[in-house]
Amino acid sequence: MKKITQIAYIIFLFFISCTKDENSSPVTKDFVSAVDISQYPEIASSNISFKDFNGNQKDLLDLLKENGVNTIRLRLWVNPVDEHSGFEEVKQFSQVLKLKGFKTWLTVHYSDTWADPANQQMPSQWEGLSYTSLKDSVYNYTKKVVNQINPDYIQIGNEINSGFLHPIGKINNQDNFLDLIKTGCLAVRQNSSNCKIILHYAGIQNSDSFFNIVKYVDYDIIGLSYYPIWHGKSITQLKQKLQELGKNYNKSILIAETAYPFTLDWNDWTNNVVGQNSQLILPDYPATNEGQKKFIHDIKSIMKEAENGIGFCYWGAELIAWKGNQATNASPWENQAIFDFNNKALPVLSEFKNE
Repeated sequence: MKKITQIAYIIFLFFISCTKDENSSPVTKDFVSAVDISQYPEIASSNISFKDFNGNQKDLLDLLKENGVNTIRLRLWVNPVDEHSGFEEVKQFSQVLKLKGFKTWLTVHYSDTWADPANQQMPSQWEGLSYTSLKDSVYNYTKKVVNQINPDYIQIGNEINSGFLHPIGKINNQDNFLDLIKTGCLAVRQNSSNCKIILHYAGIQNSDSFFNIVKYVDYDIIGLSYYPIWHGKSITQLKQKLQELGKNYNKSILIAETAYPFTLDWNDWTNNVVGQNSQLILPDYPATNEGQKKFIHDIKSIMKEAENGIGFCYWGAELIAWKGNQATNASPWENQAIFDFNNKALPVLSEFKNE
């Protein structure tokens, strides 16, 4: 409860500071320049300071906004082990973000923990429900999210290559999978006239088959994850696939998750996800400040050139080593954040501006 109270207090402070920005021009009109900073409420409670390009301390959200970020993506878990990424934290943080002028994008995992192609665990309180009751839970939960948090974008599931709500909603149980996805989408449509629905697939391999399966689902945007370590090292193939999917299914399309390292070093004792040259796209994008910047520059360019491309999202932008350089349970991502090991903004942040 103490951390939730802190967030409520931050809302009050941000409300006051936002009055200074009322007459400022919007960062961009339509192109989505997004970052996922889902862990920021936890990091903020540790009194961590972020710095601008010149090394001056700066509020993270102000710094993001000033450099072109116009949308913030947040994960939402049903009943997590603590309040982080739970309904109340996400609701209150979303209020902070809206006061700052950001659009919000919720990735609803329909799980109590991480959901991805290998993990789609049903929320504990939904286990054992009849199929009818499970559908009702999906509908009512999604309705609650839309009505109380009011996101601009919402994902029905996260990286749902294998389906969601396993075992009932596995994609190889196609009728159930589609029925549950349509139930989530229906809850959005019946409770919001402007929230855009994203269906999110990890990678580009077999993405055609997936989006063919969901071609009769009522959704708005194709979302893809693209990390070279898992999804291939050809930017050209990524570009071709984006063009094909957007055209074949007549949908807007965006990169829902991507990131790239600025170094292969580490700043805490938590094992990093990326730490070897073999995981990079070389020689085009070395693990340097400029290599990271060039990677995101090219991702943005590809999305702007794609016929139905509407934007991209950088995942883990805030995941510095916030527990100190001895922590073994902190950030596996500090070398892929958009801040260096002194919490200073990296050159990549300038790529979020929309000329």
